[in-house]
Amino acid sequence: MQPRKPKLGQNFLVDDNARHRIADALGDVSQRTVIEIGPGHGAITTILAERAKRLVCIELDRSLAPELRFKFRNHPNVEIIEADVLQTDLTALVPAGEKALLIGNLPYYITSDILLHLFAHEAALELAVVMMQREVADRVAAEPGTRDFGLLGATAQMHAQANALFTLPPAAFDPPPDVYSTVLRLAFAPRFDDLGITDRKGFDRFLKLSFQQKRKTLSNNLRAAGYTPDQIAAACAAAGIESSTRAEALPLDRFAKLFQAI
Repeated sequence: MQPRKPKLGQNFLVDDNARHRIADALGDVSQRTVIEIGPGHGAITTILAERAKRLVCIELDRSLAPELRFKFRNHPNVEIIEADVLQTDLTALVPAGEKALLIGNLPYYITSDILLHLFAHEAALELAVVMMQREVADRVAAEPGTRDFGLLGATAQMHAQANALFTLPPAAFDPPPDVYSTVLRLAFAPRFDDLGITDRKGFDRFLKLSFQQKRKTLSNNLRAAGYTPDQIAAACAAAGIESSTRAEALPLDRFAKLFQAI
């Protein structure tokens, strides 16, 4: 069994077929910069080191970073950065005029934080292939009107097209986690301009307010956020939304109309 630091949420991928499928999902990387989050012992890194024009690996574990540097010492295209990805400016890692591809096995306990960090750097990213807890992936890729659709899905889909590729059992990792893991492909394609939204931060805040209490109606959530009943009624009418609608039932274009109306 490979040593693990529980506080870092480490579950190392050991399934050979899976690591190749994940690397393959990036497509042709021979002329691309690839950023890998949490390479661990290098299961996927080993494959990409032979394929990518440039591979930048961000590893938080102070014992794994030197191991990776030694392992890939004869690969001038591989760079190991010992850092917290949440404190890393991803844009600075990408050559001017280019967009990078990203890959990683995301720690379960900070998956949402990392996704938000990626969205904040989406101008420098074209595609991400990331692995996460199956239940989280289901929420990211959920369609409006389904039980899994919520704030995470709405936020993610404002920034990217999300598609689940395949799911791996606990046995694919060492040590095995208590959950199944899903590999998700995110094609970065922000929808703000298409939906006529100029205040991105304001819209993100509006989504949070709308999903504040998922079991409550959209009107109740907005009222709790400080909007008056008259404001809400007028905005819902302008957006063509019933006041009894729940946030999870609204597609993003309707959210945009409501935000603009209110």
